Amino acid sequence: MSEDVKQVPDASRAPEAGGEGPRRVPLTPGARRVLEAAGRLFYERGIHAVGVDLIAAEAGVTKKTLYDRFGSKDQIVVEYLADRDERWRAFLAARLEHARAPKSRVLAVFDASRDWAEQSLPRGCSMINAHAEITDPAHPAYAVITGQKAWMLALFTDLARPLAPRRAKQLGRSLMLLHEGGLVAYGMGIFPDAIDHARQDAQALLKSAAGPSA
Repeated sequence: MSEDVKQVPDASRAPEAGGEGPRRVPLTPGARRVLEAAGRLFYERGIHAVGVDLIAAEAGVTKKTLYDRFGSKDQIVVEYLADRDERWRAFLAARLEHARAPKSRVLAVFDASRDWAEQSLPRGCSMINAHAEITDPAHPAYAVITGQKAWMLALFTDLARPLAPRRAKQLGRSLMLLHEGGLVAYGMGIFPDAIDHARQDAQALLKSAAGPSA
């Protein structure tokens, strides 16, 4: 792995604030079918609107098998969000591996988000959508949602540090706001090319923060 990629925060799990991530379950082939069905249904219809009967029917398993594998619907939600997060982090890491210049690495995040959204997010960011339904910090999936966004903030801060060492925290937050605003506008269909627009604003911000020689 290149030194550049090592600078990216660990992509293995979405961290729970102040500790380890939420409990995960091993995925047997039957559990994987449940997760695939649940993920599609949760994203298309909403988490609260989908019950375990429908998930089991779509996955071709019994409710007993579903509960044997996951224990509860809440655990399926955890696995659904953690799975999407892990796939996004792997997708992003591959893009960052090919970006070398500091400014290019920041903009690569926006490029990756645009491409990921076009491939996987027709209804907008799954974490933002889930947070609209899951607001209780005691819910086991809450840590996955907030952990993913905390990881993105840490990523932007790390990527901003070579460009503005004394203002990396502030610049990272500004980049995060642009990125998340672009995702929300994209998901709501407010105007076309929302993520590209956010990228253009990020590029201007980076030029201002790093100076004309950056």
